[in-house]
Amino acid sequence: MIRVTARLFLRMNSILTHLKKRNRHNLNTIRNAPLAEISGSLGDLGTLLPLMIALAIQGSIHLDSTLVFSGVFNVISGVVFGIPLPVQPMKAIASAAIAHRGDSSMSGVAGAGFWVGIAIFVMSVTGLLRWAVKVVPIPVVKGIQLGAGLSLIVGAGLSQLQPLGWLYPILDNRLWAVFAFLVLILTQRLQRFPYALAFFLLGLLFALVQVMHTHQRLPWVSFWTPEFVLPAIDDAAPIYMAIGQLPLTTLNSIIAVTALAADLLPDVPTPSVTSIGLSVAMMNLTGTWFGAMPVCHGSGGLAAQYRFGARSGASVIFLGLVKIILGLFFGGTLLGLLGQYPKSLLGIMVLAAGLELAKVGHSLNQGARDLWQESSDQNESSSVITRQLRSPSEEERMERWTVMLMTTACLLAFKNDAVGFVAGLLCHWSFRFSDRFIRKVNNAASSSEREPLLR
Repeated sequence: MIRVTARLFLRMNSILTHLKKRNRHNLNTIRNAPLAEISGSLGDLGTLLPLMIALAIQGSIHLDSTLVFSGVFNVISGVVFGIPLPVQPMKAIASAAIAHRGDSSMSGVAGAGFWVGIAIFVMSVTGLLRWAVKVVPIPVVKGIQLGAGLSLIVGAGLSQLQPLGWLYPILDNRLWAVFAFLVLILTQRLQRFPYALAFFLLGLLFALVQVMHTHQRLPWVSFWTPEFVLPAIDDAAPIYMAIGQLPLTTLNSIIAVTALAADLLPDVPTPSVTSIGLSVAMMNLTGTWFGAMPVCHGSGGLAAQYRFGARSGASVIFLGLVKIILGLFFGGTLLGLLGQYPKSLLGIMVLAAGLELAKVGHSLNQGARDLWQESSDQNESSSVITRQLRSPSEEERMERWTVMLMTTACLLAFKNDAVGFVAGLLCHWSFRFSDRFIRKVNNAASSSEREPLLR
């Protein structure tokens, strides 16, 4: 009993120490660059707003519950992980519900999120996620990240920018998109320029003007009253929606996001895939019972928030507190205002996020974590283990590029992360089997050459 108590005490002490370090980093970062952290917190709105608004309008989610629960998850993520880890919609479930390809009712969407939460929880506690990180080749992970980034760029163009006219509507047209893009590229070396904050406020002003111009009602105080929603866990449609979401969540929201965090924030401890998986599971096993939108963490959202200035968990803590306040006191009355938010400005923010995510592909052959190897320097008094960066041969570089591009190409062609993942794995294994076959042939040839001609 004493041993168990001592172990629990040590474990609690370790957790408290971990949280103190993370939040010391959060506090120091927002003190040094408050505008950058606030601006970065808004970087993922281009993904969040369109899907959240569309689902709320058709009655698939409660907007107030979504704001409150996603805000709480933002705060917890920032406190626990200490990085700008986003809380964003599960895109496959959201798109299926919006297109009415499955059960678009509130209980159906909740059921789909619930089943994904169950599956991710099982994969986390059984160690399947840790095993996946060990066996999935880095070029495949990079290919998923590159594909996700390019998908964001293409999606921004097709769904948000291309439908716009050049002059009309006056406050949401291609000229405003060009203006936002020019400011984006002119300020890309000004790390402290709060681009997302400035254009969020400009977009909010445009939305207010549009609401008043169309004589819609402005948001008013409406206190959140939680409503219990029973997820439809015994129907087939939510299960099919969950199956479509599961590869995307596993690959992009867990495996790829941990790899991206290590690339973008090397000075901050990277969360483990198990902790990220448990976070995703808990979010969807709780909020869905109150009509909140199924959510996950995503590499695209992390890239977006990093691109616009976020470097710590303080950014998502700030965003979470804002969401909680809006959800508690305004809730569904915000729908009209958010629906008028200009797509021209959101589209450019999504484009910038996609570029930031796609850029991680450049480190495939120069700094990727599988190129680091440990070496032991021994002397008379001690031995020191150091990490050295291995330089791959030209042939290996080409193989790694091929695997990454195969993953990206199939992901984009079929618009499915799972297809890209399988294609990348097959490409990787084909190279490995080819190497083994060539070595066996060479060994057989060399051994036959050594045999005497006369016996």
